[in-house]
Amino acid sequence: MSHQCTFNNLDELRQAVGREAFVTDWVLIDQKRIDLFALATDDPQWIHVDPVRSAQESPFGCTIAHGFLTLSLLGRFYDHHMALPFCKMGINYGLNRVRFTNPVKVDRRVRGRFVLAQLEDIAGGVQMTFNVTIEIDGEERPACVAESVVRQYFEAAI
Repeated sequence: MSHQCTFNNLDELRQAVGREAFVTDWVLIDQKRIDLFALATDDPQWIHVDPVRSAQESPFGCTIAHGFLTLSLLGRFYDHHMALPFCKMGINYGLNRVRFTNPVKVDRRVRGRFVLAQLEDIAGGVQMTFNVTIEIDGEERPACVAESVVRQYFEAAI
C-alpha cells in the first residue's frame, strides 16, 4: 500500500508541525457500511437502518451514518495515508474534542484532512495531536471536526 504522506525520520515529522500532513481519499458511506456499523455497535436506530421510514419521517429524507461511524474512519485514514517507517507500532491514544457538525447522508463520500497541530516526545516514541476535519463531498460544512491524539513507538514493545 502506498501512502500519500511518509515521514522518514523524526526531523521530517517535527518540520510538519503546524502544517497539513495529509488529505485522504474519498470513502463511500453506503447503506451496507451503515448497517454493519449498527450491527457491530448494537445501535440499530431507525434513522440509520430504515431507509423507508427515514425517507418519510427523517428531516434528512434518507438514512444517515452514525456520528461514531464517521469518527471510526480515523484509524483507516491514518493507516492508509501516513507512513512512519522509523516507528514500529502506533496506537489511538484518544480524542480531546469531537463535534459532529453535519450528518453524513447515505451514499455520500467523506474524506479526512489532517493538520499536525502538536508533537511531543514520550517514553519510547512520540505523541501526535492532529486537528482533523472530515469533509463531505459536495457540502460546505464538514461532518466532523476532532482533535485526535495518536502515539507512535520506536519499538513494538511499550
